[in-house]
Order: sequence, then structure tokens, then C-alpha cells
Amino acid sequence: MPKVTILPHPTLCPKGKELANVKVGKSLCDLLLENDIEIEHACEKSCACTTCHVIVRQGFNSLEAADDIEEDLLDQAWGLEATSRLSCQAQVGEQDLVVEIPKYTINHAREHH
Repeated sequence: MPKVTILPHPTLCPKGKELANVKVGKSLCDLLLENDIEIEHACEKSCACTTCHVIVRQGFNSLEAADDIEEDLLDQAWGLEATSRLSCQAQVGEQDLVVEIPKYTINHAREHH
């Protein structure tokens, strides 16, 4: 079973977290929430917003490819990178992952501008 490492995030996970023996097929969003990392998910995990955007720093190619809807939404995400995914859509594969939660979401950035 793969291991998922969450990199430190100033408010959601200040020390980072290592999650061992993760079930293959679990969404990153569910995994984070089940481990007390309160990532935003404004659309209730229905792939209709970008608040659960994450950047997969290691193991990106082990994830199934994003579909067109997710790709279109990602284009609107704050801090988009080549290995960005919506955590509600990205399901853990066979390989270990290293995941970064961006500092801001579109919702959070709007509130502060």
C-alpha cells in the first residue's frame, strides 16, 4: 500500500504529515479530510470548483489522467503547475505520493484582494 506525504502548509498542516498504508483508489481529498487536514472543498467534491487544488510533487504519473472537466477547472486554480490536480478527483495509485497544498485557493485569494 502506498504512502502519501503531505508537505507542511502554514494553517492546514503546519508540520506536514506522513500517511502510511493508504488504500489505492481513495481520493486525495477524502484522505486529507480523514486525517484532520481540513482542505477546502466548496463544491462538496463534485468537481465544480478549485478549492481542493493540490500539487503532486512526487508520484504524479501514477495517478489516472485528469478528465476534460477537471482540466478546465484547473486552468482557473491559483498557483497552477504542471502537476496540479483537484484532490477530489485524484485517486491514490500504486506509488507513493508527495502532495503540496497551495497557500491560497481562488476563494481565499479573493477574500484578501
